[in-house]
Amino acid sequence: MANHKSAKKRSRQTLKRNRINTQALSKIRTNLNNFNDLLLEKNKAELDKSLSLINSSLAKALKKGLLKKEFVSRKLSSLSQKIKNI
Repeated sequence: MANHKSAKKRSRQTLKRNRINTQALSKIRTNLNNFNDLLLEKNKAELDKSLSLINSSLAKALKKGLLKKEFVSRKLSSLSQKIKNI
């Protein structure tokens, strides 16, 4: 366990940041699962709303540095392509 004041603070910060990052990534996975469910129903209006939510959550994760720019770009492109193919 940390014994110095600065190490204790760093430990607290790490735990807090880990919780926030886990929530953000969980939200992205939930949005992607909802998108895949809507994809089976083939409802374009709902898919567009879902894609907007995914775009928002991916952009926030990108801004925080949780995800790489290339991954976000590739993911949004593939999801848009799936909507277009319906």
